[in-house]
Amino acid sequence: MKRVTAILGISIVLVGSFFLIAADHIDAPAVQGTTSDITDFYAFQGADNNNIAFVVNTQGLLSPTATGNASFDENTLIEINIDTTGDSVEDLVIQAIPRGDKMYFFGPVAPSATGLNSVIEAVETASSVDITPYGSNAITATNNGMQFFAGPRDDPFFMDFAQYGEIIAGNATSFNDPGTDTFAGSNVLSIVVEVPKSQIGGSGTINVWAEAKGKQ
Repeated sequence: MKRVTAILGISIVLVGSFFLIAADHIDAPAVQGTTSDITDFYAFQGADNNNIAFVVNTQGLLSPTATGNASFDENTLIEINIDTTGDSVEDLVIQAIPRGDKMYFFGPVAPSATGLNSVIEAVETASSVDITPYGSNAITATNNGMQFFAGPRDDPFFMDFAQYGEIIAGNATSFNDPGTDTFAGSNVLSIVVEVPKSQIGGSGTINVWAEAKGKQ
């Protein structure tokens, strides 16, 4: 697969407690409103301190009435890239792609191609989870110590875009407390993977970023 359509990245330390987020709501005109639009990328320690959870949210600003008809794109690969050596090149990838009513996951595994080009890795060890329908309780799956979820969820990101516009225009100097959540009541399609830290380096600092890649 080829053609990077969205990239969000952060650096994290695999010890202690942490919660990190990279956000790109309606900031990428080339993919805004498409199935390739990544709205947020989260990384945080799991309830089990030995695990780390990655969350990639896509297709933001879905209204409740539109969410039921929204779906993951079978021609869009979501890839979580993990750099364990500090050279900003992925050493491991976790990939997710839908087929029918399931989301299939591959990795973490060393990629056979890096950068803009990707191929589906380690097909023989794929994991899968049923995609949770809108309005249903979360369906999860476990395999090889990992946990998986895919489906619609309320957009957790908070941003007061109206006040942000006032600040940019010079009409205000700060945000209000608590402000107005522009994304209140809107949904996203979410992909969640929880993985043991031992499978992605175990300790130290890693760089992680998420990509959406379209099939060509």
